[in-house]
Amino acid sequence: MRSWIARRSLRAFAKRYGYDVTYLETLLNESPTAFFKFAPLMKAAAHREAVPVEASFAAKIVGAMAEDCGPCTQLVVDMALEAGMAKDQIEAVLRRDARAMNEATTLAFRFADAVVRRSTNDEEFRDAVKAQWGKKGVIDLTMGLQLGRMFPMVKAGLGYAKECRRVTVSGHNVDVVKQAA
Repeated sequence: MRSWIARRSLRAFAKRYGYDVTYLETLLNESPTAFFKFAPLMKAAAHREAVPVEASFAAKIVGAMAEDCGPCTQLVVDMALEAGMAKDQIEAVLRRDARAMNEATTLAFRFADAVVRRSTNDEEFRDAVKAQWGKKGVIDLTMGLQLGRMFPMVKAGLGYAKECRRVTVSGHNVDVVKQAA
């Protein structure tokens, strides 16, 4: 019964976002035990307690871009739009254009980017996040960033990360810049 509900939920998710969930279906079919251990991470990845929506999704988009070449990043973009993040802020994160970001988006982007790159100045950005939103803000951004990276990696590990695609924001193609020039 639990597997039947999970399959139905995966199909609904796939339809809602136009996202290929084959890797999750494979996980469910081949190792239900592994799937049901992994499934709670979907809820954990949505954790947001202290930061605004645009900050949360800025970190999630940075995480997706670090591990993905399109489909998972597109999923996070679609979720950001659904959550109410402004299109221009999403595009600015995808282009790594801090000048076009508002204050919350910039701070989250810089923190997430520093963590992903293992930058020596990550402490500076962590302190700035803490000053703005407290320790809960650091937790929010870290959870969004790191858990969001897990899904593309599981997809790749299972052999399903074969498709690269253009990322769009409300039907508008955006040139994604994965790392600073």
